[in-house]
Amino acid sequence: MREEKQMNGNNAEQAISQEKYVSVATFRKTGVAVATAIWIVPLAGGRVGLLTSSASGKAKRLRNNPSVTLQPSDVRGRVKAGTTPVAGTVELVTSGPDFEAITSKVKAKYGLMVPISRLVDSVRHLGKGPFPYADTGVVITLQA
Repeated sequence: MREEKQMNGNNAEQAISQEKYVSVATFRKTGVAVATAIWIVPLAGGRVGLLTSSASGKAKRLRNNPSVTLQPSDVRGRVKAGTTPVAGTVELVTSGPDFEAITSKVKAKYGLMVPISRLVDSVRHLGKGPFPYADTGVVITLQA
């Protein structure tokens, strides 16, 4: 039987950051949520982090609206049954200690998947002009 994780109170950061994949919902200017499966890592101060491209739709939405919801998911972004979404507020970083922490923790947690993901991303964007890979850190402060 699979253990269900409740995402509330003080255990939200710990539970979310232990997941392999998390569905993060960002919001368009119209308020419509757009969910994406992402890799996530724990940061100091009860925060969590992820990497994205500065040219992605996700980064654009986060620049307009720093609110997100997170929920454990599979690689395709299908949320896990029995879990509850957690709200958070985002800060985008492109350098400094938070960016370095996110980058090193993603490499440590996901290992060989990082260069494979970079290669697949490069192939996917061939002929479409420059598309930076993981040049923006997303620092999320979870709301209890």
